[in-house]
Amino acid sequence: MDPVKAQYEALPYPPRDPADEAHRLVTGSPSRLAEIDHYVFVARRDWSKPFRALIAGGGTGDGLVMLAAQCAEAGVPAEIHYLDLSAASRAIAEARIAARGLAGVHFHTGSLLVAGSLGAFDYIDCCGVLHHLPDPLAGLRALAQALLPGGGMGLMLYGELGRTGVYDMQELLAALAPAETTPISDRIATARALLKALPPTNRFARNPFLGDHQSSDEGLYDLLLHERDRAYRVAGILELLGAARLRLQSFVPALLYDPLRLLPGPLAGRLAGLAPEARAGLGELLVGSLKTHVFYAVAGESPVRPAGLRPEAVPVLIELPARDLARHLARGKPLSGSVSGLKLALPLPPGTADVIARVDGRTSLGAIARALGLDWPAFETRFAPAFGTLFGLNQLLLTSPRAI
Repeated sequence: MDPVKAQYEALPYPPRDPADEAHRLVTGSPSRLAEIDHYVFVARRDWSKPFRALIAGGGTGDGLVMLAAQCAEAGVPAEIHYLDLSAASRAIAEARIAARGLAGVHFHTGSLLVAGSLGAFDYIDCCGVLHHLPDPLAGLRALAQALLPGGGMGLMLYGELGRTGVYDMQELLAALAPAETTPISDRIATARALLKALPPTNRFARNPFLGDHQSSDEGLYDLLLHERDRAYRVAGILELLGAARLRLQSFVPALLYDPLRLLPGPLAGRLAGLAPEARAGLGELLVGSLKTHVFYAVAGESPVRPAGLRPEAVPVLIELPARDLARHLARGKPLSGSVSGLKLALPLPPGTADVIARVDGRTSLGAIARALGLDWPAFETRFAPAFGTLFGLNQLLLTSPRAI
């Protein structure tokens, strides 16, 4: 049996209990419905029309359940297909969908290389999968060929810099507990013993951004004992996309890939003439802690570019309650928080609180401008910097006029 398949049959990842669906929905990027609208369909899709999606390498179902639940809540006529090589993982994902009573979901067991046999899709999610394939490019090409015209993909690949020390540990453990001769339980015990014995100088011990090994045996095995994974820098991702005839729409959150937003003015100015792709690679080096890269892509020949401000688009907040954020900004406080270990304090222009207070997922930007007594050019000029910051943090997105 393929070692990756064997791992996920024995240790489905991430570990999930279908009973938990009664009291929480696991959300994240990629594949929030609002993100798909913003990054793939640039806030122009008619969501009353049928929507076909594929969750390629769906694991225990986080992305599947989130997208199916959000489509159901929004009344989107969705047909969602789940594909994974692990029958054990599929069983958990099926149980989670059943626990929520969600319809329109179809399950398949197999390699994502057969994605095209399932038909063509408006959207494909492939989160944390390609880096485990013997040939990631072959996998990405198979998915790209299954996209409908105008469709796109949400992906996640491991980040090289944030995984500092992981491959040192994998090499050590391959010698201490060879997969070919050591039972899974003994490999896990050996890994835990090694973790306790690490000197403080060890690169993994000095990396504060990794924690999967602390949460469960499944997480430990996936991080430190996996027999096939690789990590990427921005340049490698762009090369992979290009070889599959795909084009990057955006990394998420985009702000972490833009040194113009992270460096003081005199230094940032020296990079202003660089292409966004070149800046993204420098942003990754500057932040230094990105253990995953989440990004959206479309066909290379697609004319679609990331969503921009326009009167009919509907802004939605992703995690921050509008009332609380508006109250915070009205006090003159910066937008603050921590992203990938990076502490941020970002000032927003005066009056931003008045805009945020009117963001309800239904009201268009044009309607908000009129409510504030501003014509569209004045509104756009005044608030474009604030929207740019909130877009960059993936905390405010634009959706189609039919709110989702």
